[in-house]
Amino acid sequence: MQNHGAYISKYGIENHGIRNAGTVYWNQTTPMLYEQALRRREGVIAHLGALLVSTGDYTGRSPKDKYVVVEPTSENEIWWGNINQRVSQEVFDNLLRRMQAYMQNKDLYVFDGYAGADPNYRMPIRIINEYAWHNLFARNMFIRELDAEKLQNHVPGFTVIDMPRFHAEPEFDGTKSQTFIMVDFGRRMVIIGGTEYAGEIKKSIFTAMNYYLPKQGVMSMHCSTNYGKDKSDAALFFGLSGTGKTTLSNDVNRTLVGDDEHGWSDDGVFNFEGGCYAKVIRLDPEGEPEIYQTTRRFGTVLENVIFSSDNRRVNLDDATLTQNTRAVYPIQHIASADQEGLSSHPKNVMFLTADAFGVLPPISKLTKAQAMYHFLSGYTAKVAGTERGVTEPRPEFSTCFAAPFIPLNPGVYAKLLGDKIDQHGSHVWLINTGWTGGPAGVGSRMKLAYTRRMVTAALNGELDDMETAQEPFFGLFIPKHIEGVPDEILNPRNTWADSAAYDEQAAKLAAMFVENFRQFESGVSSEVLKAGPAK
Repeated sequence: MQNHGAYISKYGIENHGIRNAGTVYWNQTTPMLYEQALRRREGVIAHLGALLVSTGDYTGRSPKDKYVVVEPTSENEIWWGNINQRVSQEVFDNLLRRMQAYMQNKDLYVFDGYAGADPNYRMPIRIINEYAWHNLFARNMFIRELDAEKLQNHVPGFTVIDMPRFHAEPEFDGTKSQTFIMVDFGRRMVIIGGTEYAGEIKKSIFTAMNYYLPKQGVMSMHCSTNYGKDKSDAALFFGLSGTGKTTLSNDVNRTLVGDDEHGWSDDGVFNFEGGCYAKVIRLDPEGEPEIYQTTRRFGTVLENVIFSSDNRRVNLDDATLTQNTRAVYPIQHIASADQEGLSSHPKNVMFLTADAFGVLPPISKLTKAQAMYHFLSGYTAKVAGTERGVTEPRPEFSTCFAAPFIPLNPGVYAKLLGDKIDQHGSHVWLINTGWTGGPAGVGSRMKLAYTRRMVTAALNGELDDMETAQEPFFGLFIPKHIEGVPDEILNPRNTWADSAAYDEQAAKLAAMFVENFRQFESGVSSEVLKAGPAK
């Protein structure tokens, strides 16, 4: 085994049970990883310099293949169920041993860095890959250490070993497929096999942060963050993939802190990551200019984006491979980004939902009880391509807007949110970036320009003393007028050609809310319970 690189940690990969590897490339620069990826035919260079790659059969996450090890340090804390599926220590150990054998004589890539911009809560991490472009993904996605001495003394607090070409044997391992994402909180390790989708690396680290930070009183959040004229004017944008977190937080009039994952401590908000992972299908260069420009820069990795073999120009409108085309780029590619990744406590909190029924208002202000209710509900629509098997929008309840990534009971995160709102007086808003004028397939997606204007009005304080109307199905308070937005857009019932059809759909969705919330009834106050639709 040969170690190659200028920044090799003294804490070698033998500490992870990896022996007799080929060449181990440590903390390579972006050009070096480009060279490796091209040499190994993992991708090609696009016009203007982005690296084009394909993720094969898996163009999204595979949540049914994610498991958590049953082990004594975490067993009594895990929110066990269909999301955090149990797997024995024996199965994990067997897979890890076979994976260690698989890595013998293989060239490997190691990234050492951090998750968490706040030094008080920063977690040192290590990502070990067999693909050079996966290692570039990690280099773009997480926080880099630029000090040579610190890299040489880096000891990871959490490790991800990612081997796409290594597969489980379902009959032997008890897995559902050859793909697996297994988390062992006792070992502070994730092992990934059978999928080339690099997003599993990112979400494995997020899952770890969601486990460890709440124990320190820090709320871990699936949200983007930006601020206005200064850091005291911060805003959070919660939501699952496809609801607009990245788009709405990339506002040329505000400073981006991060696009997807943050912590909220007693000191303020901090980014977990050092990069962004944006959907780029049908990206609008006028509506999303900063994100668009990242697709035309050296260092960006473009996943599953169609390109011309003649001139290497990309076609961001082509969904031949997937609707979930992605760009991963360092946050430095966004000119308006805050390089520290820090902000104050948020003045405003936005819950983003892509309502496939087309019945929720495009903006409504929530009471604290309603905020707790909708946070636990986490209603949205899964967007085509985000997960395997999802080919069209469908209603989905994802508690805390992050169900696939939260290992602890949802009540832990909800209590932290309620406490933070109380302590800092944050305003909470529900924003529907989904459909209007009818359900998916009949209505149309809310215009981004209208959503931006409504969000801006909320952030600027224009709606603090707004005149509102309370709609009857969800009890939401809808502003009657917002400058720059047609009044009829604000009340979704007015956008439907058939009011009776709207009432029927609204009642249907309200009933789904009630049914979904039954799992939380015993753990919330009567005030929160009454904040949802009437039974």
